[in-house]
Amino acid sequence: MQALAGEQGDAYRIVLVASDRPDAAGLAWAREQGLTTFALPPKGIGKAAYEEALDAALRDAGAEWIALAGYMRLLSDAFVARWRGRIINIHPSLLPKYKGLDTHARAIAAGDAAGGCTVHVVTEELDGGEVLGRAEVPILADETPESLAARVLVEEHRLYPAVLKEFVRS
Repeated sequence: MQALAGEQGDAYRIVLVASDRPDAAGLAWAREQGLTTFALPPKGIGKAAYEEALDAALRDAGAEWIALAGYMRLLSDAFVARWRGRIINIHPSLLPKYKGLDTHARAIAAGDAAGGCTVHVVTEELDGGEVLGRAEVPILADETPESLAARVLVEEHRLYPAVLKEFVRS
């Protein structure tokens, strides 16, 4: 999110930073930067009500696109349909390999030569939308999931703002 905020300008402007965790460090940072924030814990209100509130906050803020960054909740098919073609995500693997969690450990265990990250359009299929961009990171002989994650994160910060700029211009 910070990398996206640092690159906003002519192509896109962040109108809302949203989280399901009111104590998220990213929200505090966003507020310090003067960005509008939305936080609502979903516990006890149900997925549909949570997503209705999120959708309303996005629309009230004037959002045209959604760039997910560190958002670990699965969006419902109905939410994705309302924003079809306007939600993108960055995933820490070279999709279509290693959808879901524990991507770095899975790549290392498989003996892959490279890991990386992929920016993709969000669809109803988990990590299954159109690939918009990816960056490869070689897996080193003594690699751990943590060391690979740190090196992939550098590429995520480079790749995501560049792809977002192109995505919103198209």
